[in-house]
Amino acid sequence: MKSRISEVFSSIQGEGTLIGRRQVFVRFSGCNLNCNYCDTSKSRNPLYGEEISTEELFKKVDGLLTPDFHSISFTGGEPLLHADFIKDFLKEHDFKSLIETNGSLPDELAKIVKLISYASVDIKLPEHEAYSNWEDLLDSEIKSIKLLSDEGINTYSKVVVMPSTSVDLVGSIASRIADGVEDTSKLSMVIQPVSPLELWANNTSKLFKFSEKAGEHLDVLTIPQVHKLLKVR
Repeated sequence: MKSRISEVFSSIQGEGTLIGRRQVFVRFSGCNLNCNYCDTSKSRNPLYGEEISTEELFKKVDGLLTPDFHSISFTGGEPLLHADFIKDFLKEHDFKSLIETNGSLPDELAKIVKLISYASVDIKLPEHEAYSNWEDLLDSEIKSIKLLSDEGINTYSKVVVMPSTSVDLVGSIASRIADGVEDTSKLSMVIQPVSPLELWANNTSKLFKFSEKAGEHLDVLTIPQVHKLLKVR
């Protein structure tokens, strides 16, 4: 089996609960959403990059392993458009892995949920203009989170907030996630202020409000994109 991958590289994870971990990033091509804050726009193109086999991917990953290697990050684009490929790869090669997904494809996630170690589910907001029916998208994202939680996968939901984002909306999403998941012991919500951080110069107090509101329902962390601060990929 082959799949189209835009790049494979080693770097430090700059987002979420694995922040600071050395990972090999496998960035797949193609995405089913169209977020207005996307910082990997080339990867939206399903024809961008190189079509390679699982064994060719292993050789690329193996050549990037370092003593501080923690796990592979399957990202994109939307990696779950390539769920069958990821399933075959992880069955052939026993790596710890993180899936970074928009959560819109729970049926594809089900194919690999028993093979992954960590998950990041990127919750989209109406202002992200990612999808025509936001409520349907949120339902799918919560279904994905429930699937991961039921399997005991260490999972965080990531919400990219803007200075214009409604605090009550973030709280409402946290409440709906908590209501939809039986066990939240391995589930956190990461509030990620949109980059560049200069946008928050006069709005830092709002970040506390997001955290407080979400914290009524879930474990919550506020983490910017640290890899951008370090100026690494």
